[in-house]
Amino acid sequence: MANLDPKERRIKKLEAILGVAKAMSTERDLGVLLEEIVEHARSVVEATRASIFLLDKDKNELWSKVAQGTQEIRFPADKGIAGHVAQTKKPLNIPDAYADPRFNPAVDKATGFHTRNMLTVPMLSTKEDVVGVLQVLNKNSGDHAVGVGRDSPGPPFDAEDEEMLLALGGQAASAIENAILYDEINKLFEGFIAASVVAIESRDPTTSGHSGRVATLTCGLAEVVDRIETGPFASVAFDYDQMKEIRYASLLHDFGKVGVRENVLVKAEKLYPGEVATLKGRFDFIKRTLEKEALERKIAAYQFSNPNETAALLAQIDKELARQLEETDGILHFLLECNIPTVLEKGGFERLNALVAKTFNSFDGSKPYLTGPELVSLSISKGSLTNEDRLEIESHVTHTYRFLATIPWTSKLRRIPEIAYGHHEKLDGKGYPRSITAPEIPVQTRMMTIGDIYDALTASDRPYKKAMPASKALDILGCEAKEGKVDSGLLTLFIDAKVYGRTFRS
Repeated sequence: MANLDPKERRIKKLEAILGVAKAMSTERDLGVLLEEIVEHARSVVEATRASIFLLDKDKNELWSKVAQGTQEIRFPADKGIAGHVAQTKKPLNIPDAYADPRFNPAVDKATGFHTRNMLTVPMLSTKEDVVGVLQVLNKNSGDHAVGVGRDSPGPPFDAEDEEMLLALGGQAASAIENAILYDEINKLFEGFIAASVVAIESRDPTTSGHSGRVATLTCGLAEVVDRIETGPFASVAFDYDQMKEIRYASLLHDFGKVGVRENVLVKAEKLYPGEVATLKGRFDFIKRTLEKEALERKIAAYQFSNPNETAALLAQIDKELARQLEETDGILHFLLECNIPTVLEKGGFERLNALVAKTFNSFDGSKPYLTGPELVSLSISKGSLTNEDRLEIESHVTHTYRFLATIPWTSKLRRIPEIAYGHHEKLDGKGYPRSITAPEIPVQTRMMTIGDIYDALTASDRPYKKAMPASKALDILGCEAKEGKVDSGLLTLFIDAKVYGRTFRS
């Protein structure tokens, strides 16, 4: 700008400030924003160096987030030149730094930089609150910079520099406030997400860490997909906000479990603990009934049998009672074995059905050894859930969607409910809860499904299953891919890039 006349020079500077203001208004990363402000401040007033001191209102301190050539510094908000400007809200133009008693030469001594002159202005919000202080050092204006000695103050900053820097400072204050507010909102979201994950896992401690691991695996696969330049995913890319969207959806994919009864979530055996207690109590009652009936037969033997035959009759009654008690204990043992979620041996189902017809005498008539609902539960061929239980577990996906859909997500995060909604769907339409097919399942959801299945298979031992080695889990996923249930292309990337190793368990 040195060769321009004063009017043209001023116009160029104003245009630069308008351009800077526009650029700053879109930057949300505080660190990047402050670096931009410092660089533009230095450029607009043609200074050698620039710094920003932000006001920490809670501690009543000024601190430098960006200080070119120096380390971060922090000091009381009423100390030094920056403190004076923050307190008075007025610019301070010092043509000769070492001649001003407020200047602290210790910083120059520590950094090796020599400050000749300085201009410091407040950064004021629209409400005239001090956001911080903007400071430029050593005017470097065209030919004046030539021959300036170390001990010479050099050309000073002028009134136009003050005006320009104040204008820039006002724009910077608004941009900084917006960035800080954005950061606070982001932290609020992060805190909400973290609290939600805690709420999920508090319902089922056996799955602790699952949400975080699924997020790690899904985001890891998304990073791989984002880098791919060939193949079916070459055109798929995720920006910063989309990666955040994927992470949030993965962390919250199981939130709907808060709407599922806790005893269903943690059901480790086919019968609920209360049902097992009822079963054991019934068999204890059966044994007491058998003993009572044997005692009644003994009394009858004393009363009505030939005295010479009484002893033999009593012995026979005792022998029969022992057989009945042993048989009853055997039946209970069999039922308790059936209660464990394992594959029932051949013939086990027939024996269970026969026990429904076997009865004992109760206070109010004949009762079955095994009730119909107990038969249904103990006949479960795989796992521990009845159809009713499974439907309730599966409902967690719908609960998740309904919960996430009530949150006022930003426009860049609005797909979170949709992404989380489909993590139990299958490409062949045989998943739940909507039975949708491949074209309706977003690629983000397909990635999450792979991570979710892998972690569920390899997770630490749970009451209802053993942990599975990674190789076996990958084989199962491979079978799912061959059957058209999960995305084979994504699974190949998951395996080839060893994404699964990000949650490696020793």
